[in-house]
Amino acid sequence: MKRILFILLATLSTAVCSAGTDAMSNSKVRKETRFLTDKMAYELNLSTEQYNDVYEINYDFISGVRYVMDDVLRGEEWALNRYYDYLDVRNDDLRWVLNSGQYGRFIQAEYFYRPIYTSGSRWYFRVYVTYTNHNHFYFPRPYHYRTYVGGHYRTHYNNVSYYRGRYKQPYYNGSYRIRDHKSYTTHRRSDFGSVTVRPGSNRAPARDDVYTTRRSSSSTNRSGTTGTTRRESTNTNATTNGNNSSRGSSSSSRNNNNSSSRRSTTTTKPSTERKENSSSSVRSSSGSSTRSSGSSSTRSSSSGSSSRSSGDRR
Repeated sequence: MKRILFILLATLSTAVCSAGTDAMSNSKVRKETRFLTDKMAYELNLSTEQYNDVYEINYDFISGVRYVMDDVLRGEEWALNRYYDYLDVRNDDLRWVLNSGQYGRFIQAEYFYRPIYTSGSRWYFRVYVTYTNHNHFYFPRPYHYRTYVGGHYRTHYNNVSYYRGRYKQPYYNGSYRIRDHKSYTTHRRSDFGSVTVRPGSNRAPARDDVYTTRRSSSSTNRSGTTGTTRRESTNTNATTNGNNSSRGSSSSSRNNNNSSSRRSTTTTKPSTERKENSSSSVRSSSGSSTRSSGSSSTRSSSSGSSSRSSGDRR
């Protein structure tokens, strides 16, 4: 019985604290982001404004790396480099939100500074090792917990941190980039020591989603404008060609009508002539009949007169 209970607890723990080989859903991203941010706010004593901004920064990081972690597990060198690019951007954004003392404590906490590691064929968040109660939160949800979807990521601001200059406080001015750090190889071995890097995998495949998980609104607008222009141009050409075809059809129709009219006129003339000739024939026949009748009548009258004359003589 104890063994069965232990297996169930282990399975539940793995399901909660680890991410599978499939990219996380947005709701899962929000939950993981909140848990990490909540523990940072508790340990670093963040203000409400800092708490909300740190939530955004952690959300952007987790939302971005979820698309490359499958490739990290497969040992793709480019994916490992991409992961640390996301991490350095996230840690740079945090420099402008945390004051110098807070950032110093942040770097000392490995589960904050380098929050993800792999073990076997899965990847995990280190914060769950320290905070084992996965349902306990010290603070309520950020005000934009369900509405923030990456609008303050730096690709929307010409790759400049949105949070720079927002806080009037001394910021951390030391080394913070992991890829530029002298112990980068040591950190990478600690984070992804279970991953066997594939030879010749330092170049990413030609896919847009590998390099950019979020597109800036300006590039989207430019793409939309270009597409619209092309569509409008195509429609204009189609309309012009349609009009030309219509004009051509109209001209052909007129030409056909004129030809038909000419053919009709030409065909009608012989008929008219035949009718006229027929009329003349009728008139001639009538005249001849009249004349013949007149002559016959004359002859009849002459015969009658001759007969009467002969009778008188008798």
